[in-house]
Amino acid sequence: MTDPLLKVRGLKIGATIYPPGEKPRDIEIVHGVDFDLAPGKVLGLIGESGAGKSTIGLSSMAYGRGGVEITGGEVWVNGRDILKSRLRDVRALRGGEVTYVSQSAAASFNPAKKIMEQVIEAAVGHGKFSRRDAEERAVGLFRKLGLPEPETIGNRYPHQVSGGQLQRCMTALALCPEPDLVVFDEPTTALDVTTQIDVLAAIKEAIRDTGVAALYITHDLAVVAQVSDDIMVLRMGETVEYGPVDQIINAPQQDYTRALVSVRSIRHEEKSPGTDPVLRVGSVTARYKGTAFDVLHDVNVELHPGQTLAVVGESGSGKSTLARVITGLLPPSEGQIDFAGRVLSPDLKGRSIEDLRELQMIYQMADVAMNPRQTVGTIIGRPLEFYFGLRGAEKQKRIKELLDEIEMGDGFIDRYPAELSGGQKQRVCIARALAAKPRMIICDEVTSALDPLVADGILKLLLELQKIEDVAYLFITHDLATVRAIADSIAVMHRGKVVRYGPKSKVLAPPFDDYTDLLLSSVPEMKLGWLEDVIANRRMESAGN
Repeated sequence: MTDPLLKVRGLKIGATIYPPGEKPRDIEIVHGVDFDLAPGKVLGLIGESGAGKSTIGLSSMAYGRGGVEITGGEVWVNGRDILKSRLRDVRALRGGEVTYVSQSAAASFNPAKKIMEQVIEAAVGHGKFSRRDAEERAVGLFRKLGLPEPETIGNRYPHQVSGGQLQRCMTALALCPEPDLVVFDEPTTALDVTTQIDVLAAIKEAIRDTGVAALYITHDLAVVAQVSDDIMVLRMGETVEYGPVDQIINAPQQDYTRALVSVRSIRHEEKSPGTDPVLRVGSVTARYKGTAFDVLHDVNVELHPGQTLAVVGESGSGKSTLARVITGLLPPSEGQIDFAGRVLSPDLKGRSIEDLRELQMIYQMADVAMNPRQTVGTIIGRPLEFYFGLRGAEKQKRIKELLDEIEMGDGFIDRYPAELSGGQKQRVCIARALAAKPRMIICDEVTSALDPLVADGILKLLLELQKIEDVAYLFITHDLATVRAIADSIAVMHRGKVVRYGPKSKVLAPPFDDYTDLLLSSVPEMKLGWLEDVIANRRMESAGN
């Protein structure tokens, strides 16, 4: 038996919180966690936000971020308890023996330095390689990770490569010093499904070829199943279940794990469209001010009352730009928007109060969509005042009705956004949109920032509210699992064009165009060996071409 590279025993982690109007108090956020990680193996840490995944991962570097402190237990790396090590030894460990890949490469790279400078910095700084050897190793890693022009991509600045390419550059940065352990913290969560598969495949092959051990942190069980040997399921700082991938996926023992495995179990029956659409986008072409090229090209779609149109595509495909045109934030250069039987002014300033009321929007990031200084009651009450002039008891009654509709209740009416979970914040944003009694709501990636179980609850809520209110949804997403769960019709966008459009049953049925086929084949499945099959199929297709 090989001794564990990483051995964690009785790990406890705490923090100090400062509740408004109360004395600061200490809380424990990780409660006595144990696990081992052997050289060359991958342990997946999975759970919802706040489960302690990232906090535990960073403890392998003896690090607690944002005021978090390791309060008990042992963390052994290569046979020594790093929690008892001297500061200079811990500094040598970080970036040398243990490296880290964050969720957002764009936020982690210095925009003023070239990529190569940053990739080799730790390897040279820790004395692992000379500058020349580090650059040669970096180029080799760029090539292994499937980056274009591996010999010269390091000469670019971070903004000169795509999000997926930058995430692979960060993986190269982590592997360059030849560490014993890499902590991957949600490395593909912010990426489109097609880019995610490329990065995931590159990470898996790099782990296999270099023999490095890894902690892989995510909330997506289908993703972690493709790269891990073992999985630890966490909830509220405690271990729920821990075992080999096959057991966790195919024979989970705990209810919480079974819920994670069966997430996105929604089965929405496709509804047939009525006669008159609530929205008709007619031959819309658009470009941003000051640019010479179109970002939307002759887009034509319809949405009927009480139905959901899912607009699907990767980043840059034109999904959110289409939403901007519909809402009047980006006037089209050609075409028009018909809404509820009338032609909408292309510019927001030309639209009536009734236009604004009947067309609402729910945003991706609920955190930044609400005023942190306003209570839930104030946030939901503003459209009631603005559109209907409600005041006093009448307004309070309607706020309570809306809180009941989103399954929160009037106990939340005096709370502030900081006192809510991510799912609760998004529910408040839904209630605010419904307060205007709209005919249509644009949902812009409303579940992409949420954990799977929370996202599942939001989708079920939206479908239930659709039955009650007969509201139409334009649902912008890159998540094909969400599309299958809620859509009646689908528009697939690629480079500003609608490349496939129609009822869900037809769009998701073969034969497929090349781009739709790529999208559908890139959605991770809860099946062992799925990633290897995808990689093998794509290599065969490339060889055939």
